[in-house]
Amino acid sequence: MTDVGVLPGERSPVTVNISRWRAGVPPDAWPDTLPPSGEIWRRDVFAVADAYRAGCASPRQLLTAVLVWGYGPIGYGPWRATKSLGVDPDGKRLAYALEEVAASAPDEEALRTAYQRFRDSDQARLPWLGSGLFTKVLYFVGYRRGVGGVQPLILDRVVASQLPAEAGVGRRNGWSSEEWLAYLRWAADRAEAGQVEPDAVEMAVVHNRQQYA
Repeated sequence: MTDVGVLPGERSPVTVNISRWRAGVPPDAWPDTLPPSGEIWRRDVFAVADAYRAGCASPRQLLTAVLVWGYGPIGYGPWRATKSLGVDPDGKRLAYALEEVAASAPDEEALRTAYQRFRDSDQARLPWLGSGLFTKVLYFVGYRRGVGGVQPLILDRVVASQLPAEAGVGRRNGWSSEEWLAYLRWAADRAEAGQVEPDAVEMAVVHNRQQYA
């Protein structure tokens, strides 16, 4: 039986050792709403992102939720997350990076600005938080379901390795804001053609399914 909270295209949760993660990151950065079972679905991270936009979760709690899901069972995940959190103890750099995508439905210029801030060491760049991870943050904070059009999506090595050339993304680690936006436009077109959400296109790419590509 399919869980009603599972997003279309999402095959399974990410399974993590919650106790290890809680012990590894600063107490103030832990989002208590993550399932104690350690089975983390996208909906669980979206719930923390919703709380962040409502002022009920901190930027650091948001980042932790995304990194728990993003790193999953990888052993060095808590260590790298702590390094990322450590240079932004008050969350101001994160909040600055996200201010234009958290307030309302972001347009392309807002998405470009947020992406560039995360890449700029003078603005919001954090250690161990490259584009493969910070696009996950942008996805969970900036995605507006049911709206259609260009939506922030995850772009990491797995996604990039599966994208067709027309998506406009090079097959390497680390991409420009314009490559990211080209991919978002491509996914928006595929989503409209298939009458699905843009993130269903991203999930189809990850699982090497061609129905939307």
